[in-house]
This record gives sequence, C-alpha cells and structure tokens, in this order.
Amino acid sequence: MTGSPGRVTRPLHAWSAVELTAAYAAKQLSPVEATQAVLDRIAAVNPRVNAFCHVDAASALAEARASETRWSKGKPLSFIDGVPTGIKDLILTRGWPTLRGSKTVDPAGPWNEDAPATARLREAGAVLLGKTTTPEWGWKGATDSPLTGITRNPWNLEVTPGGSSGGASAALAAGMGALHVGTDGGGSIRIPAGFCGLAGIKAHFGRVPAWPLSPMGNVAHVGPMARTVRDCAGMLDILARSDARDWTALPPPASNWLAGITKPVKGLRVAYSPRLGYIKYVHPEVEAAVARAAATLASLGAIVEQADPGFADCRPLFSTHWFATARNTFGKLPPEKFAQLDPGLQATCEYAAKYTIGDFLDYQMQRVAVGEAMKRLHTRYDLLITPALAVPAFEVGKVMPEPPPGIEAHPADWTWWTPFSFPFNLTQQPAASVNCGFTASGLPIGLQIVAPAYREDLALRAALAFEQTQPPIAWPGLN
Repeated sequence: MTGSPGRVTRPLHAWSAVELTAAYAAKQLSPVEATQAVLDRIAAVNPRVNAFCHVDAASALAEARASETRWSKGKPLSFIDGVPTGIKDLILTRGWPTLRGSKTVDPAGPWNEDAPATARLREAGAVLLGKTTTPEWGWKGATDSPLTGITRNPWNLEVTPGGSSGGASAALAAGMGALHVGTDGGGSIRIPAGFCGLAGIKAHFGRVPAWPLSPMGNVAHVGPMARTVRDCAGMLDILARSDARDWTALPPPASNWLAGITKPVKGLRVAYSPRLGYIKYVHPEVEAAVARAAATLASLGAIVEQADPGFADCRPLFSTHWFATARNTFGKLPPEKFAQLDPGLQATCEYAAKYTIGDFLDYQMQRVAVGEAMKRLHTRYDLLITPALAVPAFEVGKVMPEPPPGIEAHPADWTWWTPFSFPFNLTQQPAASVNCGFTASGLPIGLQIVAPAYREDLALRAALAFEQTQPPIAWPGLN
C-alpha cells in the first residue's frame, strides 16, 4: 500500500504518524508493514546520510508485531502505537548503548534504564528503531563527532542537517521514521528542524521530564520532532506524561495538545521581530521568507505588528553559561579522555578558562532581565515570531559558516548564527519551528514561534495554521 485514503500517493516510509495510525485503525495497513518499509529505507539511505548510529531491526519488528495484535483487537495503547520512532543518542535507552557521540563513554554500559522520554514511548507502543547521531555530548549546532563521523542533510548531502539533534532531523527528512526525540539546550531541536524543513517544539522547561538532567543545567529541554505539526503535538502529549525521577518536572498538562491544535489564530496578537532589535546579520533569503510568513499569519486574521522584545544582546550571557558549564563538566575528565574529545569541544573548555565565578553569577542576573522583558512582551502579544536561524544550512564538518563582515566569533562558537534560538532557552518558554519556505538553492528555511510560559498550545496552533497555508513538501528522494 503506497498511499493513504484521499491523499497523494507517497512511499510508505514518508507517511506521518497521523496517517499511519488512521490506516492501522481502518485495518488498511499493519505496523509490521510500516516498520519494514522504514527499516528498508534506513538500509538504503543511512549509509549516505549517517543519521542512525544504532539500529535494532529485530527489536523493532517484534514491537511492530505486538502493536499489530493490539490494533487487530481495537486496543491500541495510544495515538502513536506502532509508529516507527527514533531516539537521540543523548537519551538513555534500555538495552542499547547511549554513547553521546563520544569516545569517552564506555560502550559496555551497563544500559539498564530508560530515560523518561524513552519510557513514555514504550508505554505508548511506539516502535523504537534505534539511536540517532549527535555531536559529542550535544555541544554544537552541527552534527559530527569523533565517534560517529559526519551526518549529512538529505536536502543536500554537502551541508549539515544542524544539531545537536541532527541525526533526528536527517532521519525525518529522509523518511527514516515518522517521529523522533530531540533535545534542545540552545536550539538543538529548532536548529535542525529549520535546516531540514521540519516541525519541532521545545516545550516549556520541565514539561517533558528528563533524567538524568543535562550537565548544561536548566537551559536543556527534551522534545518532539516530526515532519508535521500534528505529529509533534501528538508526540508531546505522550512525552509530557509524569516521571518521578525529574524533580524539575511540571505537573501533568490539563489539556490534550493534539485535540486542541485546530483552533483558529484569528485575533491572536503576534509580535514579528526580524532581528530581535540587535542582531547584525540575517541571510537575505531567510529574512524575506520570514517576512512573508508574518504576512501569511496576518492574512489568517492574526494581529501582526513589528515589535522587538526589548532585551539586550544575550549572546555573551548564553556563551558564558554554556562555555563555563562545558569546562566544568568536561574539564574534569582524565587527561587521556579529554584528549579524545572533539577538538572544538576541547577549545571551548580552554576558552572558558577566562570566565570567573563572578562573571557567571553576573550573567545569571542578566538572565533575569531577559525573562522579565519577555514577560512584559507577552502582556501585549500572545506570540513572538522570528527566523529560526540567521543562515541556511552550511557545509558539513564545520562549526559555523564563514562569518560576514562585522561578526566576530571564536572558532568553536556557534552562537552568532543561532541568535534567535538560545534566548528562549534562557527564558525556558515554549518555542517551535516550522518550515516557511526554501532558498533559491533548495535549502529549507525555518520560522520560529515563541509562546508565553506554559502555553505550548498557542505555539502549536499558530504553527499548524501556518503549515496548512504552505504547499506540500516534496521530501528528498535520495535515489
């Protein structure tokens, strides 16, 4: 079967989770068929893309057969029962190594526990395919590591899929699983979603329980990535369920995001900020695409006004937090293990030696000012929209593209080209990315939608409303 009822015929590996489970319920498709199609796709294209660093076909097919039995009895465990799903290799998965892209991690384990996200997916009946690649310990916005090598963008194999959830984004764009778990400590869901034409959301901090907590502290989130906004919303409904191991976790949500996602955006007040008031450079094609997206939301009845949030450039604040935390974490490794780290991560740790504890504490007070500015903004606006990234995807194997004139950057600093993402890790509020077009060379462009604290529903509603105005995406064939 190669097409769902009422839709354009597409290969089975490209179906969304919504389409798959509708077909399962109608007994038009089996989870075993869907899983086998995705496993065949992985075998065909992963050697070129390098999105998965571990695949367990036997386990996936066993889970698919169990799902098939449940659907045949009309007793699925959830919306995502039987949906092929990937887990980022920063997230613990029982029975599989979680090596974090690092030669410093012992493959022998033991690997006896699931992280909360993995546990919720198992309980919901998802078919777990394997682990997706990440830069070492998720430290940068492009995906390559000393352990797993270079991961490539299916839209153009010579450019990066972003990071640090780059394996997840590459897998989704290439049709290797309908759902993927990402993490986001400075944009690591929204960066790869933007570079690969996907939907992804960093929910409010603590919304998706995490354990063990990231060494990067309370800027690090876990969340869903998919090819459609509806799939993201449905996956978030699963991931946000309780887990006692995360002491920072929020109470269970009172509403179902997938059920409420179709509410119109008419009347929503939207601030459109092309540069947050201070960003020096945005690629012209990115800026133009986001301006068109703002006009599209206005055409849907949203009240869109150009407005900046009012906080100062927080790149120094975020860099101090990120670099100092990296040095504190990885600088404690024995010298022989430190020498095995990605050279860029080593350089980051060495660069961070200039920061004092006083610097770190001073910048934490500045973080408060960023949060206060966003609180004030949201008294006037329901949402803030910006570019997801300042640039389109760039050459693989690099931390950043060549900085334009006037931009100064440390060789291992990825923050100058991600200036729209990390501020909202500092504020911890929900932020989503959705595709808003392509460059002349065919590379995706992302629109970021930032919601007030705890209001993932608003970000998802706006993302879906916008997505529905766009032509269907012809995903890369890689033939």
